[in-house]
Amino acid sequence: MPKINVYLPESLAEAVRDTGVPVSAVCQHALELAVRRVTMVRATISGGADLADPQLEGSLCSLTSRAHSVLTDAQRRAQAQGAAEIGTGHVLGGMLAETGNLALRVLQTLDIEPAQIQRALDQRTPGAPAADGSQPPPFGPHAAAVCELAVNESTGLGNNYIGCEHLLLGLVGEPDGEAGQILRGLGAELRATRRAVAAALAGYLHHMLAQG
Repeated sequence: MPKINVYLPESLAEAVRDTGVPVSAVCQHALELAVRRVTMVRATISGGADLADPQLEGSLCSLTSRAHSVLTDAQRRAQAQGAAEIGTGHVLGGMLAETGNLALRVLQTLDIEPAQIQRALDQRTPGAPAADGSQPPPFGPHAAAVCELAVNESTGLGNNYIGCEHLLLGLVGEPDGEAGQILRGLGAELRATRRAVAAALAGYLHHMLAQG
């Protein structure tokens, strides 16, 4: 059986040794879940399905309703523009349209306002038109990579869902799409954005516990 090394912080490694937690079994289970989530997203996206179809919502791998709305809106935008594929700019546009989501609040903590992003998007040249604009366009390679990165970001943060904040990290982390270029140009560096997301999630959890 292949072996993969797992590096832990010293304090955690000591706690694992003290408690006798079965590291191999825990890691294998977590990796199986992570691989399953990426595989499900990849299969749905590569199929060129209509994301507005309610029957697909369960196959979109724990997307929150807001995140699902962002991707559905991205597909509608691409189709309305007659684009051959969904680009990262369409996803970013869908995120701006889904007002009040955590991703936009995170960006504001980085001094990036939605209006700035919208202006940058408006200056971009639309992609090549599709041959048949009557069918929902598929995800392009960059937008598909964003979705996979979002799954990995969610897993890395220990979340069991994919929200707009994870899509934001996917957009910032994807190196070649227009959305990442816009966001990084406005100051959304990946590490800083990830820290801002983690802080926002911690603050939200603290608020929920206090309310409970």
